[in-house]
Amino acid sequence: MSDTVLLTGVTGFLGGHVAKSLLDRGYHVRGSLRNPARSDKTAKAIESLGADVSRLEFVELDLLNDAGWREAAEGARFMVHSASPFVTSMPRDPSVLIEPAVRGTERAIAAAKNAGTEKIVLTSSIAAIVYGRGGNRPQKLGPDDWPDPADGLLSAYALSKLLAERRAWELAQDGPALTVINPGFIIGPLPDDDPGTSGAVLLRLLRGDIPLLPNLHFHPVDVRDLADIHVNSLTSAAMNGKRVPAGFGPVSIREMARELAEDVPEHAGRIPQRVAPNWLIRLFALFDRDLRANVNELGYAPALDSSGSVELLGRTPMTSRQTVADMARDMIAKGLLK
Repeated sequence: MSDTVLLTGVTGFLGGHVAKSLLDRGYHVRGSLRNPARSDKTAKAIESLGADVSRLEFVELDLLNDAGWREAAEGARFMVHSASPFVTSMPRDPSVLIEPAVRGTERAIAAAKNAGTEKIVLTSSIAAIVYGRGGNRPQKLGPDDWPDPADGLLSAYALSKLLAERRAWELAQDGPALTVINPGFIIGPLPDDDPGTSGAVLLRLLRGDIPLLPNLHFHPVDVRDLADIHVNSLTSAAMNGKRVPAGFGPVSIREMARELAEDVPEHAGRIPQRVAPNWLIRLFALFDRDLRANVNELGYAPALDSSGSVELLGRTPMTSRQTVADMARDMIAKGLLK
C-alpha cells in the first residue's frame, strides 16, 4: 500500500501513535507541524514507538494560516485531522481555543475538497457528547447526543471541540466522506516527554499534587487502540457520516488512583486516595480556572455507547487499569516525576 495520508497534529500524543499505526499498515504519512524545527524530534519519537519512518515526511501548517494547506493535501487519498489547540490550562478567553479549532477544521476540509481527498477522519472529543449538561443528565449517551452550548455550561475546551465538529459536519455535507471519532480520556505510553492533556492529570496524581480527589469520572481509551480506530475508519464505508464515541468506563478518579497505587507501589505514598466533597471542590474552583471548567461534571458518570469503536478496533479494548499502569511506568522511566 502506498496511499498517502495527510495527518495533522503529528507532534501530539495521539498524532504520534496514529502515525505509527499508519506506517505499520504501509501508508505514506505526510505529517503537519507548526514548527518545522520539530521534525527531527518528532520522527525520533515515532520511531521510538517501533515504527519504520522511511515513509514519513513533514509539512508546515498552522491552524490559523492559509499557507501550505492546498499543497499539503495534494495527492493525499485520506486525511486524519487530529490537530487541536494545545492547552495546559483553561484560558480566560475561550476564543483562544475556539478560533484555531474551528478555523483549522475549515482549512483542513477546504484543502481536502480541493485535493479530491476521498475521506477525512476527524478527532473530536466526548466533551461534544457528555459534558455541559445541566438538569438534564441522561445516564446513557451515544453518537446522537449533543450538549446545548446555549446552556453556558461547557468549558472553553469542550466548546471548541463541539463547535469545530459541528462546522466539520456542515462543510462535509457535499463531500468528502467524513467520520468523526470522539475520544474520552486518552492514556497510554508516550512517544516523547510530553504527557499531553490527559497524561497531565495522571502525572499530578503520581506527584501528589492533588491532595484530595474530585468526584469525577472518566471514559478512558488507550492511545494505541484509539490510533487503530482512526486508521481503520479510513477504509470503513460503514462508518461514513457517523460519529464514533471512543471511551470505555466510566471509571472514577478514585478507582484510578487506588489501582495506580497498587500497580506502582513505590509511589503509592504520594497518590491521594480521599475524595473531597463537592462543595469543597466548588469552593476551590472559585480560584482555579481548571477546576472551574470541571465542576459541572462532578458526580456525573453516564454510560457511553462506544460499540462503533469496538467494531472498528476488531478486538477487545485494553482495560483502563492496564493502560493507566503502562502510562505511569512510562512517565516514571522518562523521569517526568521530578
